[in-house]
Amino acid sequence: MFEARLLRSSILKKVLEAIKDLLTQATFDCDDNGIQLQAMDNSHVSLVSLTLRADGFDKYRCDRNISMGMNLGSMSKILKCAGDKDTVTMKAQDNADTVTFVFESPNQEKVSDYEMKLMNLDLEHLGIPETEYSCTIRMPSAEFARICRDLSQFGESMVISCTKEGVKFSASGDIGSANIKLAQTASIDKEEEAVVIEMDEPVTLTFACQYLNFFTKATSLSPQVQLSMSADVPLVVEYRIPDIGQIRYYLAPKIEEDDN
Repeated sequence: MFEARLLRSSILKKVLEAIKDLLTQATFDCDDNGIQLQAMDNSHVSLVSLTLRADGFDKYRCDRNISMGMNLGSMSKILKCAGDKDTVTMKAQDNADTVTFVFESPNQEKVSDYEMKLMNLDLEHLGIPETEYSCTIRMPSAEFARICRDLSQFGESMVISCTKEGVKFSASGDIGSANIKLAQTASIDKEEEAVVIEMDEPVTLTFACQYLNFFTKATSLSPQVQLSMSADVPLVVEYRIPDIGQIRYYLAPKIEEDDN
């Protein structure tokens, strides 16, 4: 038997908003420690890794490891039926071919349950190597979303350049070019408004704007975002979901063709 209960359905709704544009289907791997999801996007350019820890749920029970293949479009339709303040419980029997979502209103006067068919997905679990990154940038997630949105109007690619002076985001295209520089914040009143840069060596990499804009769908999950970069390895964009886990996106840098 698997059962996981969240006091607020809004967390699960936001998680789904954050991944459903990249993934059409995915496997939720559940064990004693919590729920893991790991999948390449449909065009195999980026990777999504989601962790929801067991201790972040109001109630969590997983008698034996279970992998639930879900159509995220269908799951999204079901979650739209829940009010943001409803509690949500996911239930599945061992070896079941369905999962049930139960929504309860705050006063428990309304209880609705939705059953969804599970899918058999043969998805290989990808080992993500532990990497020491040359640069990590922590910044307000809304600021990062805005930069990605603004710069994608100038070109398909965005260059992220991290030096000890700060971090620079730039894009260029037919209409011209745009540069946004952020310096490390000197004094911090509110931690979530800080820009913190840790750098061992300068890094400049180019990424596809389209994917960065997909990643920023997770903005509502966390006030801060962390970008980790090293030369020639995928960028990691991480959103920590308070009290329960995190969602990480990995995106390989674009190789510049016109080196010569």
